[in-house]
Amino acid sequence: MSRSPVVVKLGGTTIVEQQDVLREIVEERRERPLLVVHGGGKRLTEWLERLGVESRWNQGRRVTDEATLEVFLAVISGVINAELTEALLGLGARAVGLRGIDDGTIGGPRATGLDRVISEPVADAGVLETLLAAGYLPVLAPMGLDPEGRICNVNADDAAAAVSAAVGGELVLMTDTDGVRGADGERIAELTPESAARLIEAGIIAGGMVPKVGSALRALGPGSRAERSVIADGRTQRALHRALREGAGTGFRPA
Repeated sequence: MSRSPVVVKLGGTTIVEQQDVLREIVEERRERPLLVVHGGGKRLTEWLERLGVESRWNQGRRVTDEATLEVFLAVISGVINAELTEALLGLGARAVGLRGIDDGTIGGPRATGLDRVISEPVADAGVLETLLAAGYLPVLAPMGLDPEGRICNVNADDAAAAVSAAVGGELVLMTDTDGVRGADGERIAELTPESAARLIEAGIIAGGMVPKVGSALRALGPGSRAERSVIADGRTQRALHRALREGAGTGFRPA
């Protein structure tokens, strides 16, 4: 078995919508260490609406006040993490659900203007590497501890990037597009930090793709153990295989 790990970031959509990639994750785990970091923003918004808690945003990021945090913890950990862990166990994986707060795995300073949200998260590989070495498949909910030890929301792409930087190997950010597109509308196979910065400055990389590219690059930043990151379309057949072995999506490597 290859010892270079892969970190897969999944959205928080329903299990039915992710069956194909979940099967691939279990197959890939037979070949190399693998862990999952998941999101859940869309389903969190649905639960907040259902419970009458107002969603507030600041520069495209969710403001996580005390009321929102309570629902966030229940939905992200108690619903989505549990569902994904159950599904992976059902497919034969030794899945272990855990949260970014467990053993202080994820931490960092609070983001300005977002209340209980961590910016620039940093991960500790300790418990994750212990689980990977023992043959488990960790399923990590994106939350962490601020410097005062208080639980905070963490953007799932940023959490996955921090985890990949800590454990090394490859990061695959699953999304609903086949990668970054250039000015001609065609998919760009690979970007460096410098070329990505030029495209952002030119407005070619724009909207929601900007923070996603930022996460892919942060996974490869100074001191990182990660070798490569990829933004890939999780809706396609054999999405994980194609991202890791066939050049699908847009790949990023350190400068």
